[in-house]
Amino acid sequence: MRGTTLRFRMMLLFCTVVSVLLAASYLAFWGLLAHEVRAQINRQLLETARPLLADISAEPNAQDIGRLDIPGEYFVLLDHTGQVLQHSKNLTAPIDFKGIRFTDSVPTFGIARIGDSQSVHLGLIPFQQGEQIRILAVAISTLGTNRVLDSFGSVALLLFPLSLLFTAGISAIYVGRSLAPVNALTRHAALMAKQVTNRQGFWAPLPVSSPHDELGRLAQTFNQLLQSVDSALRQLRQFVTDASHELRTPLAVLHGETELLLSKPRTVEEYRTTLCIFDDEFKKLTRIIEGLFTLSMADAGQLRLASEPLYINEVMEEACALVTSRARRKDIVIQRELTQDVSYYGDEAFLRQLFLIFLDNSIKYSPSGTQIRVDLEQQEGTIRAHFSDEGIGIPNIHLPFIFERFFRAAPSNNGDSYSGGLGLAIAQAIVRAHGGSIECRSELGKGSTFTVILPTAPFARSSLESPPK
Repeated sequence: MRGTTLRFRMMLLFCTVVSVLLAASYLAFWGLLAHEVRAQINRQLLETARPLLADISAEPNAQDIGRLDIPGEYFVLLDHTGQVLQHSKNLTAPIDFKGIRFTDSVPTFGIARIGDSQSVHLGLIPFQQGEQIRILAVAISTLGTNRVLDSFGSVALLLFPLSLLFTAGISAIYVGRSLAPVNALTRHAALMAKQVTNRQGFWAPLPVSSPHDELGRLAQTFNQLLQSVDSALRQLRQFVTDASHELRTPLAVLHGETELLLSKPRTVEEYRTTLCIFDDEFKKLTRIIEGLFTLSMADAGQLRLASEPLYINEVMEEACALVTSRARRKDIVIQRELTQDVSYYGDEAFLRQLFLIFLDNSIKYSPSGTQIRVDLEQQEGTIRAHFSDEGIGIPNIHLPFIFERFFRAAPSNNGDSYSGGLGLAIAQAIVRAHGGSIECRSELGKGSTFTVILPTAPFARSSLESPPK
């Protein structure tokens, strides 16, 4: 059975079930027919005996039974011991009652034999003749009954294989039509499997013949699954392309500087300058690799947070202090409103990295002589941290994509592209791990405002009575 098709197995199962049901139905019908025929014959025997019983009861000494000669019908008058008193003329041999027991109160019916060859239906009807109990035995041939049952058996044997053939034909058509959507799904899936390597995507909607039955719902589920797989493959290809592009630049710089350094002997100052370049490029590579690792952990749902009680305003103050020197070099002022203590329960290291990402972007994409505003507030059970700058801004059409990895929206004033890496993608992963979200409002030429929204933990206040300083 393993090498057979599903269609053949379904047809075989369908035909097997139908054959069993047909056989059971024919047997049951044959049994009911045989029972009804016997019941009808028993009624016929009683009706045949009724006038005879009336005559015998009225004239006890009459020899009416002995004068009877009706073709196919036989009569015997017995006493209560079974002794034959009279029998019809056409009865040429004694009736073998074959162990049929009779009573003196109710009629008894069964099959008996006359001689060695003839089988008859026998009815033994007890009656009162004067003060004595007599029994009238009435017999009729079973030939007609057997013919009816044999005819039904012959018809059943003919109809049974014809019914199976008809059932097999119907099942073949029905199963074929039922499996047609499955075959269509298989062909479509095979076609998509050949197009998996297509950079433009391989997914195309599977045909849904009837969206309300099981196969239709299966096709819709596969459509959703394949669309997700196609989207994931596209993101993976884009991610690998962008990551290789980002890694290529520092590696090319390192390779070029190494070749230049080895081309001829250098002074100590030249070696120091080249090593400084190496250090900067290695730091870029380290940031990219660490960012990729963080995002891979977040994608796998394994970004583990070392949650602890803290004050978010203090973490933001530390992040601002870390970027102050960088802001001063561009003559950028960081204005902050962080005087109110805001308790929270989260991962301090990840939160500091989160705030540094927005501060670094604000400094990177803001012109000299501007300011960055940082403030914190609690609103409707949430904590909102705002980072506003006076930088280049982001076009509205690019806002939905700025959290994608390596997305670049617009050139900055120093020739770089906005976002330009993994920062905002990492920020979003950190915020989502804390159960929060990020909002962005931006206007070209006027700046951007990023708002980090974190839910207030219900146990933060009680666990932060005395948070560590």
